[in-house]
Amino acid sequence: MGNEVNFYYPPQRIVSLVPSQTELLFDLGLDDRVVGITKFCEHPQIWQQTKTKVGGTKKLRLIEIDQLRPDLIIGNKEENDRDSINELQRKYPVWLSDIVTFDDALAMITAVGEMVGKSEEAKAMVDTIEIKFQGLNKKSGTILYLIWRNPWMAAGTPTFINSIICLLGFTNVVKKQRYPITTIEEIIAMNPDYIFLSSEPFPFNKEHVDELKKHLPGTKITLVDGQYFSWYGSRLLRAPDYFNQLLTV
Repeated sequence: MGNEVNFYYPPQRIVSLVPSQTELLFDLGLDDRVVGITKFCEHPQIWQQTKTKVGGTKKLRLIEIDQLRPDLIIGNKEENDRDSINELQRKYPVWLSDIVTFDDALAMITAVGEMVGKSEEAKAMVDTIEIKFQGLNKKSGTILYLIWRNPWMAAGTPTFINSIICLLGFTNVVKKQRYPITTIEEIIAMNPDYIFLSSEPFPFNKEHVDELKKHLPGTKITLVDGQYFSWYGSRLLRAPDYFNQLLTV
């Protein structure tokens, strides 16, 4: 993000504002040093029961963050509200990730590890992720990745989701902007070989598969776990196994 962040090292009272980065902090072994998370930080489940919730990623409860007296706040440019982040930066060290590519995600893991005193663990994690992704069983063909209904919304090329589907061998049919609104007429005209319907943020189900099949009988339409495509932290350790199973169906 180009900001200078100064804090006492290693931080002892961390607030995490992004679910995928919260999971990363847990997998780096920071149970006793993370004091606050968002209500959407569902992994690990034990933290949902034991850590203070500071609101949603877009609607942070700043008073509760103040009460936690954080010495480092970790967020993300896209997922967090700019006004809330600006307010927090006036009081606390706030470090933001900006993730668009797979390499950005690996750099984030490395940077977070360095900040929290877990450099060796982060390096080992990155090395393992790189090795596992080298073993992907790839597909070819065009793909449309949908994230919302009413209106239909897709993941465009300048997104982390796009970087993942490209690693799987697909070509994204959506070239414009990050998350463009589209129509069924445009989807029919795109005529992708594959459509992935994400489990988040919209909970697609079989009804939506059937709806699209009526218009695109020759397209393979699949419900997918969106966390493996959009969570850019330690979830990447488990993603290749999921992808390899997904692509053999």
